[in-house]
Amino acid sequence: MTADEANHRIEELSRQIERHDRLYYLEAMPEISDKAYDALHRELVDLEKAFPQFLSPHSPTQRVGGAPLAGFETVTHLERMMSLDNTYSEEELTTFYNRLLKNLDRDRLPVVIEPKIDGVAVSVVYRNGVLERAATRGDGRQGDDITQNLRTIESLPLRLPHDAPANFEVRGEVYMPRDGFAKMNAERERDGEPLFANPRNATAGTLKQLDPKVVAKRPLEVIFYGFGWLGNDVVLESQSAFYHLLDQAGLRKGDLIWKAETLTDVLAAIRELDEKRHGLPYETDGAVIKVDDRHLQQTLGATSKAPRWAIAFKYQAEQAVTRVLSIEVQVGRTGALTPVANLEPVFVSGSTVSRATLHNEEEVKRKDVRVGDVVIIEKAGEIIPAVVEVKVDQRQGNEVAFEMPNTCPACNTPVVRDPEQVAVRCPNEHCAEKVKRRLRHFAARGAMDIQGLGTALVDQLVDGGLAEQVSDLYALDPMKLGRLERMGSRSIKNLLDGIEASKKQAAWRLLFGLGIMHVGSTSSQSLLDHFGSIDAVAAASLEELEAVPDVGEVVAKSLHDFFRSDAHRDDLEKLREAGLPFGQAPASPQSDTGADAGSDRFAGTTWVLTGTLSQARDHFAEIIKQHGGKVTGSVSSKTSFLLAGEKAGSKLTKAEKLGVPVLSEEDFLAKLKD
Repeated sequence: MTADEANHRIEELSRQIERHDRLYYLEAMPEISDKAYDALHRELVDLEKAFPQFLSPHSPTQRVGGAPLAGFETVTHLERMMSLDNTYSEEELTTFYNRLLKNLDRDRLPVVIEPKIDGVAVSVVYRNGVLERAATRGDGRQGDDITQNLRTIESLPLRLPHDAPANFEVRGEVYMPRDGFAKMNAERERDGEPLFANPRNATAGTLKQLDPKVVAKRPLEVIFYGFGWLGNDVVLESQSAFYHLLDQAGLRKGDLIWKAETLTDVLAAIRELDEKRHGLPYETDGAVIKVDDRHLQQTLGATSKAPRWAIAFKYQAEQAVTRVLSIEVQVGRTGALTPVANLEPVFVSGSTVSRATLHNEEEVKRKDVRVGDVVIIEKAGEIIPAVVEVKVDQRQGNEVAFEMPNTCPACNTPVVRDPEQVAVRCPNEHCAEKVKRRLRHFAARGAMDIQGLGTALVDQLVDGGLAEQVSDLYALDPMKLGRLERMGSRSIKNLLDGIEASKKQAAWRLLFGLGIMHVGSTSSQSLLDHFGSIDAVAAASLEELEAVPDVGEVVAKSLHDFFRSDAHRDDLEKLREAGLPFGQAPASPQSDTGADAGSDRFAGTTWVLTGTLSQARDHFAEIIKQHGGKVTGSVSSKTSFLLAGEKAGSKLTKAEKLGVPVLSEEDFLAKLKD
């Protein structure tokens, strides 16, 4: 066989296998036997081995997974991934639907209803007809690049059919089918490996694997329900048109989809889904209702977290009956005291539960939960166990009523009651348990992302008197660390390296990491976008703070009070002295680059960053933004420059192929000074 003949046959076999994959996975109408399919696959493998120059990364043979990854690259979503507001009652759903009618001045409104799959949200981008990138939701703005892991999913096309649009982004849910999950757990039990609690946990754990070969062995699937970025070759007027796009592209959609134009039809659809959902091949905990017309979606808009044109209706959670063995009180990072029930272990919603939150003192009294009570528990939102009802008729008379302590269970400081929030708090800023919680929050991935600083080590640092506030982390003594359990020279080096690396994080992460009450990651980013620095946030008045998007009266007061506390001022000054980022960029562009702190020298340019640079990519991204440039997550013909560090991978290859100028870090710094 000549090379030309081999190339033609490889292309022909690839298309045949892609077609049979679509018939098998999407349409459930296979045309050939498994044996015949395997023969086609074997022939393609043999040809690609004999003619490796024709092996494409988009070949159906390339789903077994490549070499293990060093770590997940953080990518920026082309459009922000939002979440959905939830409702648990038909009355609230009725209110939502009637509000849509009123806002749009209509008496009927076409909507679509589909199952809410209990999996892991992902974004998948196709460019020029091939799978370019897949990412987790992350914080909605940025997520982990899990392209290599999703490529292992058999039903996900690596290359789109010729008659499908070539450029678009879809959002979906990766899940593990019930049958596949049961089979995998049976194999793990046989091999003496720990079992997964439920399909969602198994899915999330699998997607975090750095070795795609491990992922390829697990039964993952993906179903798509929405879209993000759309190329010029895609025009969608409605959600229904999006389903047609999925069909064209060979992408899976929900097994059950309803269209309705009246509230009566909407309620009938969610009730029908409730009856049928247990027969679906995947776990589903609700129904999603969306306005069908895209123009009306845009008219309705969105809040900072969720669209106003869609809602998730959650079905009643699975419940179980057990007994309260004891009630203990936990102390949170803001000092809030939370009663927690220790239970006789009981299996509910896919896992064994032995603890359940009781929320607060008022909730315990309202439900009259006592030690010794028989109670009904459920997983609120299918995740967090909670006591929902006491079986009063089963009391024996020896149950013990709960009393919230008057002093903190961790430090014995008299507690204070917050009349506005129905909360009991420990006011002691030096309370060991509060300090531990604050340090864990500060070091968490969504905040300063300090590698090597886990729960056990935080406990040792606080109990050993080595850390009482977050700034103490940046003054740790290696000699004293060596006295802690399991802290050898390598562990100490890894910890100190992780702490040093955190100095290169963006300033909004520091603001979020401070653990200010009510201040989340979204409001932290909005505050830094608005004020430009933590110092400016600290100096702002209540009125100025309330004017920021995602910051209301409660958040503004919390910020205002925090920055006027002497204890917090002292901690902040120590963080500043340690070199942490207080401005928009993770470090000062002036000091690092010699360029002025802001200009328009990069105005109109689009940048992509890849590889290992001398500092975190956020550092360089913020510099580019301060000088008028835009940073995106993927290379395209519209990319102006690729800033490439060591171990640059596919983005560098694509940039070279498209003729995008590639700059080293030295080139970048020189360009910044021009």
